[in-house]
Amino acid sequence: MPNSFGHLFRITTWGESHGPGIGVVIDGCPPSLPITVEEIQAELDRRRPGQSDISTPRKEADVVEILSGVYEGKTTGTPIGLLVRNTDQRSSAYSEMKQAFRPSHADFTYQAKFGLRDPNGGGRSSARETIARVAAGALARKILALAYGVETRAYVTRVHDLAVPAGALPAFPTLAEVEATAVRCPHPETAAAMIARIKDVRSQGDSVGGVIECRIRNVPAGLGEPVFDRLEADLAKAMLSLPATKGFEIGSGFDGSLLKGSEHNDRFENRDGRVRTATNRSGGVQGGISNGEEIVFRVAFKPTATILQAQQTVDLAGQPTELMGKGRHDPCVVPRAVVIVEAMAALVLLDHAMRQNAQNRSFAFPV
Repeated sequence: MPNSFGHLFRITTWGESHGPGIGVVIDGCPPSLPITVEEIQAELDRRRPGQSDISTPRKEADVVEILSGVYEGKTTGTPIGLLVRNTDQRSSAYSEMKQAFRPSHADFTYQAKFGLRDPNGGGRSSARETIARVAAGALARKILALAYGVETRAYVTRVHDLAVPAGALPAFPTLAEVEATAVRCPHPETAAAMIARIKDVRSQGDSVGGVIECRIRNVPAGLGEPVFDRLEADLAKAMLSLPATKGFEIGSGFDGSLLKGSEHNDRFENRDGRVRTATNRSGGVQGGISNGEEIVFRVAFKPTATILQAQQTVDLAGQPTELMGKGRHDPCVVPRAVVIVEAMAALVLLDHAMRQNAQNRSFAFPV
C-alpha cells in the first residue's frame, strides 16, 4: 500500500496533523541493534516545530515513545512501533477550509481521490507525517554508520533567490556548521541574508521556497538495482514523496546537459588501491548502482502553500470564493526539511544495502 516504503527495511507511517498522534511501524530491522529513545529523539528535535523564530510557532515537543520491537536497549528483529503524540492542535483555524480549497494545497486532490478529506491541518497531507520518517531514519542511519561508516549531511544552499556562492562551502560540512544557524546553511554570510528574507516575507503573510543539498560518503560500491530500482531513481522517489518538493537532481544534474561527453565523463583511476573516479559529475551513481564515490544530490522545495493573505479559490460546489489562510505554518520549509532529507536518504541506502547482501552475499556460489 502507498503508506509503506522500502522492501527489506520497510516502514509504514500513519496518523494526521490534528489527530491523536503520528506513528511508524518498522519491519525488517536487524536484531541486536543498540538503540535508545534519546537517539531517536535527537533527530526529531531537529525536525520539530517552534525551534526558531523562522519556523512555525506551533509548540510540539514531539516526544517519541517506543511501543514494540526493542528490549533492554536492543532491537529484537520484530516490528518496531514508534509513536509521537500531538499536543498542540488548533483545529478551529481550519473551519473555513472545510468548504473551500486552499490554492496549491492537497485539499482538492484529496477530495477528488477519496470523495472526502480531513481539513484540519491538511490531515494526512500535512508535513507532520514526516515525523514518522525521521524516527525510522534514525535507526537506518545508525545501522549504516555501524556497518559501513556512512555519513550523511544535508544543508540549505538556497532560499528564494539567495544562493551560496559557487565553491564557498566546505567539501563536507560538519553537523556543527550546519546547525550553527536557524536556516541550516553552513555559509554564515548567506545564512544571515536567508534568515532576513524569511522574516521579511513572513511579515507580509507570504512564503518562499529553497534548495537542500545532500552529501553521503563512505557508501560502498554496488548498491542499487539495474533498470527500475536504480539507486538514483529510488532516491528521487523518496525525496519527491516529501511535502512541497518539486525537483530532484543528482551529480551534475541539469547543468550536466550543457557539457560535452569529453567534459562530463568521470575518468577512472587506481587510487590507494581502489578503483576511483577523478571527478564526480555522476554524483556517486553510475548505471543505477553506487560506485563508491560520494553521493551528491539536490532537492527543490516550493514556497509553503498556506499563506496569510486573501486568495481567490472555489468551494466544494465549484463556486468562486475568497479564502484567507490561517493556522501556524513555516514561512519557508527548507530549514526543518534538512533532517527529513537525511532520513529518507538513509532509508533508501539501508534498504539497498540489505538487498545487496541478500542477493549477492547470502549464498556463496563459486565464481
